[in-house]
Amino acid sequence: MTGNGKLVLALPSKGRLMDQCNAALAKAGIVVERTGPARGYKGEIAGMPDVEVNFVSSGEIAQFLKSGSAHLGITGEDLIRENMADADERVRLLAGLGFGRADVVVAVPACWLDVRRMSDLEEMALAYARLHGRRVRVATKYMTMTRRFFAKSGVTGYRIVESLGATEGAPAAGLAELIVDITTTGATLKANGLKVLDDGVILQSEANLIASNAAPWTPELSAIEARIVAQLRG
Repeated sequence: MTGNGKLVLALPSKGRLMDQCNAALAKAGIVVERTGPARGYKGEIAGMPDVEVNFVSSGEIAQFLKSGSAHLGITGEDLIRENMADADERVRLLAGLGFGRADVVVAVPACWLDVRRMSDLEEMALAYARLHGRRVRVATKYMTMTRRFFAKSGVTGYRIVESLGATEGAPAAGLAELIVDITTTGATLKANGLKVLDDGVILQSEANLIASNAAPWTPELSAIEARIVAQLRG
């Protein structure tokens, strides 16, 4: 993808994130146009002939940036942090774009009145193991961030259950005791009888313009990056 000397920009291919991304770029005077079929996965930016746009899924954007297959991409910081344990070395977050905002949080049953902080969770987990003979289960799609945050918080008495569906329903279904999930307003968590721990916000995420450190950069491509960043920042 990066072999033609152009700057490769990876953008979301569908859904609300695509619409919000296109709106943010257009507001900054960056007009993205698809080339070829209407549902094709290639595009260009008006007035920037040295930029090639690739439309891919948000998760794939993180992988493209990680491998250096794209120079720039727009996706959520949560996907970057989850897919790259060493994100700060692999990529540069250039500009928050003000949409796609959501928090990755640790949420426990609201009836756990004595569990308000991560330190309380570790105490509860140890007591749970003594009583039930097994560790508390944490349902999540964010396994990398969960492990890192729990280790940083000194929580060890748990095991992860990978969530493949609606994570917030896992405790009520008996699949896990608590969850790590993404939330925007907290309403869905509350509706499922869950609460966020006082110090349980792992990441406040939003869509970002992100640069890959693994991509082949030239002075000319760095100049294009600077121009795009300047326009997005207004």
